[in-house]
Amino acid sequence: MSFLEEIQKRRTFGIISHPDAGKTTLTEKLLLFGGAIQEAGAVKNNKIKKGATSDFMEIERQRGISVSTSVLAFNYKEKKINILDTPGHKDFAEDTFRTLTAVDSVIVVIDVAKGVEEQTEKLVSVCRMRNIPIIVFINKLDREGKDAFDLMDEVEQKLGLRVTPLSFPIGMGYDFQGIYNMWEQNINLFSGDSRKNIEETIAFSDVQNPELEKIIGEKPAARLREELELIDEVYPPFDRQEYLDGKLQPVFFGSALNNFGVRELLDCFVIIAPSPRPKESETRLVDPAETKLSGFVFKIHANMDPKHRDRLAFIKIVSGTFERNKPYYHVRQKKNLKFPSPNAFFAEKKEIVDISYPGDIVGLHDTGNFKIGDTLTEGELMSFKGIPSFSPEHFRYINNADPMKAKQLDKGVDQLMDEGVAQLFTLEMNNRKVIGTVGALQYEVIQYRLEHEYGAKCTYENFPVHKACWVKPDDAKNAEFKEFLRIKQKFLAKDKYGQLVFLADSDFTIQMTQSKYPTVKLFFTSEFD
Repeated sequence: MSFLEEIQKRRTFGIISHPDAGKTTLTEKLLLFGGAIQEAGAVKNNKIKKGATSDFMEIERQRGISVSTSVLAFNYKEKKINILDTPGHKDFAEDTFRTLTAVDSVIVVIDVAKGVEEQTEKLVSVCRMRNIPIIVFINKLDREGKDAFDLMDEVEQKLGLRVTPLSFPIGMGYDFQGIYNMWEQNINLFSGDSRKNIEETIAFSDVQNPELEKIIGEKPAARLREELELIDEVYPPFDRQEYLDGKLQPVFFGSALNNFGVRELLDCFVIIAPSPRPKESETRLVDPAETKLSGFVFKIHANMDPKHRDRLAFIKIVSGTFERNKPYYHVRQKKNLKFPSPNAFFAEKKEIVDISYPGDIVGLHDTGNFKIGDTLTEGELMSFKGIPSFSPEHFRYINNADPMKAKQLDKGVDQLMDEGVAQLFTLEMNNRKVIGTVGALQYEVIQYRLEHEYGAKCTYENFPVHKACWVKPDDAKNAEFKEFLRIKQKFLAKDKYGQLVFLADSDFTIQMTQSKYPTVKLFFTSEFD
């Protein structure tokens, strides 16, 4: 197969949603159709009987949530599909934002009863900023929930999307009978028995056909005809180019837990979803079809295999091919590196690959060379944009609870911060370490992982900070900046990269500081020019 054909067959996407909308379940059912797993881990009432394939950290099993982004690949209908499963929990939003820099399209999962929730709004707004193509999957149709039209209105209003349904439910909740698939013009009847792997579909090109009454009953048939007429009048016809430009979002209905409506989604997805797209670097737009390799690190995961202390850097390949044992240029470190065992992912399994193509995610064993946002090329000096650190929301001092294990603690904290689990600030005044996180649950994850992966114990102490502001003076030598350093010394720290950070205790302090020291600029993300 030629290089261009390899690019065309790849579909790399993320699944995003509010916690509990059924994202992990949908991921599993997609893997089931792709033949990547034999049996789905029944995820019910947050008590995971057999841990879901994509949730492999102990804390995720205990809580029934996805904490880290996992990469899952499978083949389906001659396409190679890479799913990036993202944490839905808002405490891990930063990991998800970074993952969205590595996908070419997304599927948004919405719970039929709860509709559009807060976390979904945030994530979709990030996708819209980048014009990422979006497909909406409305889940849990076998439960009582909102009306299908009301849900689509809500998606349009709250998420600012322009939708068009490509499948539509026949009844909802207790009356749910199945789905009319407009994309393929057939009816899929729901038996309510999730043990049956794949439901029977009945080809049905003409809904006016009197056979419809025999299949679903008189009233439901009349109602379906009315609803389909209304859809024709109200919603725009599906246009693939508009979808690819991020201007039109197709909607599918189904029940992931019952494996219903998922095949329709997948069959349409492999046809319409984009193959790898060009990506903007700081110097130019990089096209996937370029023959020279470029790629960037969007995630680092330590100790994926507890038996071996390994760190994997996840790299999204943007252009060219990534070959095993070939030297590539690490732009930030200005040196060439070789990778004898690059990994590809297949659900929980990793395998060593000789060659990977644009759109693929490769895991590279890392001894500390990589940080999030690093770029690999064949010598070109460029880096990809849009992988910033955000100001954390919570701050705590971290203390060593076992003086004999100081070395292990330092190493553990260092590695976890490289992964982007949280941010580390070292106070200028006394070198005390402060950990900043987006959500409070992160502290538990850090404590748990330090103990179980590094044999180190820590305790926390509250540190009353409102925001971390990255500091950039107009002139580092002027008197104003020197006075700022002297007056604010108690609240100054360095981040992991040695950048100066001002830890402000309130919005008021930030405003006062900015008016008192106008030449000292403060930023809420670490990526600024």
